[in-house]
This record gives sequence, C-alpha cells and structure tokens, in this order.
Amino acid sequence: MVQSRPLPPIRKFDKLFGSIAKMKHYSAAISLIRQLDLLGISRDLVRSDNYTFNIAINCFCNLKRVDFGFSLLGKIMKLGYEPNTLTFNTLMRGLCIDGKLALAVRFFDEIVKKGFQPNLITYGTLINGLCKIGETRTAILFLKDMEQVGSCRPGIVVYSTIIDSLCKDKKVDEAFKTFSNMIEKGVTPNVVTYTSLIHGLCNLGLWKEVKRLLSEMAGRNVSPNAQTFNVLVDILCKQGMLKEAEEVLELMTQRGVEPDVFTYSALMNGYCLHGKVDVGRRVLDLMASEGCQPDVISYNILINGYSKSKRIEEALSCFRDIYQKGLIPDKFTYTTLMGGLCDVGRPLDALVFADEMKAHGLVIGLVTYSTLFRGLCKSQHIDEALALFKMIECSGLHADIMLYNILIDGLCKAGKVDSANGLYLSLPAKGLQPDICSYNTLIHGFCKEGRLKEATELFKKIEENGCVPNNCTYNVMLQGFLENNETEKGIELLQVMVDGGFSAINCKKNLLANLLSNDRLNHSLKVVLQNCLGIT
Repeated sequence: MVQSRPLPPIRKFDKLFGSIAKMKHYSAAISLIRQLDLLGISRDLVRSDNYTFNIAINCFCNLKRVDFGFSLLGKIMKLGYEPNTLTFNTLMRGLCIDGKLALAVRFFDEIVKKGFQPNLITYGTLINGLCKIGETRTAILFLKDMEQVGSCRPGIVVYSTIIDSLCKDKKVDEAFKTFSNMIEKGVTPNVVTYTSLIHGLCNLGLWKEVKRLLSEMAGRNVSPNAQTFNVLVDILCKQGMLKEAEEVLELMTQRGVEPDVFTYSALMNGYCLHGKVDVGRRVLDLMASEGCQPDVISYNILINGYSKSKRIEEALSCFRDIYQKGLIPDKFTYTTLMGGLCDVGRPLDALVFADEMKAHGLVIGLVTYSTLFRGLCKSQHIDEALALFKMIECSGLHADIMLYNILIDGLCKAGKVDSANGLYLSLPAKGLQPDICSYNTLIHGFCKEGRLKEATELFKKIEENGCVPNNCTYNVMLQGFLENNETEKGIELLQVMVDGGFSAINCKKNLLANLLSNDRLNHSLKVVLQNCLGIT
C-alpha cells in the first residue's frame, strides 16, 4: 500500500490498522503506524479525525503502556489539532486497565476544566474501574454527577455496575436504595442487575428476600440466566444446603437454561466440602454425559476432596485423567496433590510433583514450600528438608518466618536442637525476627534434652527482643522444669503464671498431679492445680 502512487486514502490504512488491533496484534499495528509516520504523513493521520492515532493509543493502552499513549496525545496537540472524545475515552480506559485510578480521576477533572464534555462511555469507564478496586464511594459521586448532567444520564450498565459493587461490599441495603432510585429515574432493571442483588442477598443468607426478588423478576418478564442460577447453586452448596442446590439445578433445566461447567463444578465443590466425594465424582460423570466438558477446576475440586479424605490413590487417578482429557494441570492442582501426599506420609512423592511443576514453568510459592517442609519434617526426612531449604535460598526466594519455624520444629523433634538453634540465630542476618512460635519451639527442644539453662536464657530473651510470652510459652517452660525435677523453679514459675493471668491447663496432667502433693505449694496454687486437673 505504501508503495502505491498516489497513496491510498488514509481511511484504507485505518481499516487495516483497526482490523489488526481487533485481532489483538497490538505491537504489529503500532509498528505499521510508525512506518506511515516515518513516511512523513503524520498530519494526514491527524486529519482523519485522529482515527489512526486513536488506534495507536488504544494499542498502547492494551499493552499497558498508557504512558506512550499520553506521548501520542502530546504529539496530536503539538501538530495543532484537538483530541476528540474517543481519544480521551481511550486514555481513560488505559489508566483504568493499568490500575491507575487516582490518575484517571485527576485526568477526568483536568479535561473537564478545559471544556471537554464527558459522555456515557467516559463516565462508564471510570465508574467501572473504580468499582473494580473497591472505590464504590467515589464511583457513586460520579453517578450523582451524571444524574445532575442532563445530557449524560446513567443507563442500566452504570447502575448495574454500582449495584454489583455495593453488593460485593455487603452493603445490600444501599444497593437496593440505588436500585429503587434507578427505577424512579425510568431505567428498567435487567437480569444482570437482579443477579447482582440476588448474589448480595445470598451472601447474607436472606433467602426469603431472594425468593421475593425472583418473583419480582418474573413479574417484570426478566428471566434468570445461567449466571443467576450459578450464583444460587454456588452459595447454597457452600452453606451446605445441597438438597436446595439440586432443586435449583432441576429448575434451571426446566426453564431451558443449560447448566454449564461452573454450575456442575459448584455442585461438585459442595459435595466435596461436606465429605461426599463419591457424589461429587458422579456429578463429574453426569456433566460429561450431558455434553459439558469438565475443565481443570472441576478436576481440582475432586483432587482436593479425595486428598482431604486421605484417598490419595483416587486423587492421583484424577490427576492422570487431566492429561488424558487434554487439559493442563495448574498451580492449584499440584499444590493440592502435594498437600494430600504429605498428609498421608508420602512427602518424597510430593517432591517429585514439585519438580514436575517447575518443569512445566509453574512457580512454587512459600505456601506450597511450607506444605512440603511440614510433610518432610513430620515424616522425619530432615536431610531432604534441609536440601530443599538450601535450594530455596539458592533460587533467590526469601523464606518467611513460618517456613523457618517449621524447619526449627522438625530439627528439634529429630534431636538436632543445635542445628535448630543455629537457624534461630541466623534469623536477624536474614532480615527476619523470631516470633513467639520460634521461641516456644526452641525452648521445648532445649527442655526435652534437659538443657534447662539454655531454655531459661532463651525464655528471658523473649521480652528483651520485643516479643511477648503466651500461655504456651509458660506451659512449655513449666513442663520442662517439672520433667527435669526442677520442682522449686517450677513452683516459682507457676506463681508468675497465676499472677500474670496464665493457666497451666496445657501442662501434662501427671506432672501437675505430682506437683499437687508437694508440701511447698501454697493454698492458692493448689486450688489452681486442682482446677486444671478438674478436682473439686
């Protein structure tokens, strides 16, 4: 086209660029527009109602480079031309896509001050962006502004966006006020509006109001769609109302609305959450027989259900089914399966899946690593846990205090208290501060080995290091004294505990019973111990 003489009309170029952008080949569209610019026909691009430049701005915004979009705005103005409504709306959408809502609001105020008249799309874009980040209050201010501007009255999309956001904020009463105001303004609610309100009511367990609203929908000839039914099925299942969820599913099919993968998956999740994994499996089979193909989320639900029930072989079978169906396991699939393997004492198998997960380019987070560490330590695979810990350090991932605590606990239980103490001492250099769990675990480790001096020194350091001992701390220390025949120190600590409002309820009962017979125990402490032992 660029070699044709004379050049084709600019509208033909615009048609090409627009088509490429619609195919989401944003970088390609920008590259072609730049080629035209290099040919020295920038002014022609602007003369076409900014259409070409607007396409370029839209492409930059979709690539999350709204800054380049604003550079193009500057170029338009430098060439002496005025940007149009589409230009401003595109930039507004770009700021919202990029999560820069404060800048979007400021940009709106600036262009309005300069005489720009926002239209329905301008307001709608900004309100939608604000609601997505939970700034419903600010969005309502713009809604009121629209209601006052006669030339730009809000329609059903804007009202529905506000109502949905209020329901998500659990401000259902306010959502209904907006709903009533909308109807008074002559705007008719649609299925999206009603679905948002139903969702809000379901979350609050207001089922009578839900029924009333469904009746109102029928009175307005607004039919529930798949999303409406899905909301009902999902929340009924989560609240354990499985029979009612089945009734909604039956009503759904009676109304001619086809259940989708979300509907079936929500029902499966409900059964699995309440220990009925076999019924959940039957729902999966039913879904497939009805021509609705399960997705990876459907299988994840079953894998989670089987894992929680410690039916790990069936969970592994589901995992293999994912590949057989041409699906790809996601991060949740692997994490759930690894957790299930650890729970049944097979952490080494879980490590194999961790390697497979990384081979597929999935990032393992600290929560998953914590699950692996807990499983390895619980099964006394300390060497493997330490090797994994070194690998995490070498990978540049920064372990948090919870992960350190798991490893400290595992080392103590394996009788490697000195190694556990070494980890504890290394925390400040790693930029971490031990928490009360770190202290309790290590104190228990010292006490178990009869190293009361070190346990006592560590106990004294708790408050010095800005931490506060809790009931568990005192009970661990008390138990350590009593198990190592330091009865006098145990009595002294018990008095401190009573004075501080702590209880010895978590200490071993046989140790407390032996202490109760000690003559050096005063009456008030005897009463405390009797209460702990349930002696009246």
